[in-house]
Amino acid sequence: MTTAKWFFDFISPFAYLQLARFSKLPSDLDVMPVPVVFGAILKNWGQLGPAEIPPKRRFIYRLFQWNADQLGIPFMMPPLHPFNPLPALRLCVAAGGKIEHTRAIFEVIYGQGIQPDTPEGIFAIGEVLGISNPDAVMSDTLVKDVLRTNTDAAIAAGVFGVPTFIVDGEVFWGDDSTDMMLDYLGNPELFGTAEMKRLSDMPMGLIRAT
Repeated sequence: MTTAKWFFDFISPFAYLQLARFSKLPSDLDVMPVPVVFGAILKNWGQLGPAEIPPKRRFIYRLFQWNADQLGIPFMMPPLHPFNPLPALRLCVAAGGKIEHTRAIFEVIYGQGIQPDTPEGIFAIGEVLGISNPDAVMSDTLVKDVLRTNTDAAIAAGVFGVPTFIVDGEVFWGDDSTDMMLDYLGNPELFGTAEMKRLSDMPMGLIRAT
């Protein structure tokens, strides 16, 4: 059995789309979902989020819908995006953070298109998780600490975006790297070739001024 950590944030529909493909992953792959705060990861690496770049925002929103249609899964963006993902993340952690909790929350947000950072959205998420008092749970110090620790661990492991799989210390970012990860599982020497090693340690050429 191989363990793969799956770092995600509910703010990313790409994570919802990748989750929909989990049934096609090998049966001997143990996926461990790890909720993280994408905004903190972006801040650490000095990046903008995809939805913060206007033309990219328009493109990826269309891409989300197209991918969902190709997969044949329900998809509806909530009225406002980006949104504050902390309520959903904290409720996920409080519920136990398992795949079934993760999937239930994603289905509320992108399956039903419910705004997750409103009182109505928080109630809907709490309801599917069986949490009767979500406000109290979200303010729990231990829950906040777990989320902070997860995010710090993701940054330390080299995570720069969501969703990201990490297997044997190797980073596989995004839904479109799923096949690359599967290839690595079947061929652990994938990154051991001379050219892969050269690419992995290439020096910077032109460095753009900031």
